Amino acid sequence: MALPDVIQHQNFLLTLNTNEENLIKDALPGVDVYPLFLDPENGTWVIRAIFKAGVTLPKHFHTGVVHFYTLSGRWNYLEYPDQPQTAGSYLYEPGGSIHTFHCPEESGGADGFMVISGANINFDADGNFMNIMDAGWIEQMIIAAAKAQGVTPRYIKPGAIAGFSND
Repeated sequence: MALPDVIQHQNFLLTLNTNEENLIKDALPGVDVYPLFLDPENGTWVIRAIFKAGVTLPKHFHTGVVHFYTLSGRWNYLEYPDQPQTAGSYLYEPGGSIHTFHCPEESGGADGFMVISGANINFDADGNFMNIMDAGWIEQMIIAAAKAQGVTPRYIKPGAIAGFSND
């Protein structure tokens, strides 16, 4: 078999280094975000998130899978307090799972890398529906927070001709 013709020619690699990108502070309350790849059309979002100590996110139901690698700090799900995630931990979350993210005050915070497919359906403490957090919603929140901070978010944005969000 011969080498196929190039379908998507690249003049450059689509790569980001979070050491060189703008951190979007409080993209969500208590969560700073480096957006890396946001694809609302296919429901995929890849982010690096820095969670402040003491933050608890809403209980949520996953419609798709999540791959979560903890870079530093410590966090756990309230439903699994005896299984803390620490630096070097990789967690696979299957679609259909329900849990509540918590970063204990004494943890000093946490830093993690996530690949998320689908949406988080968020609920309040009483189990009432709050909102749907998917790649499109995350993109809107990041753009709004970045604009308020006077920075331009840069992330990989797929499409007919993949490129960066600020191209």
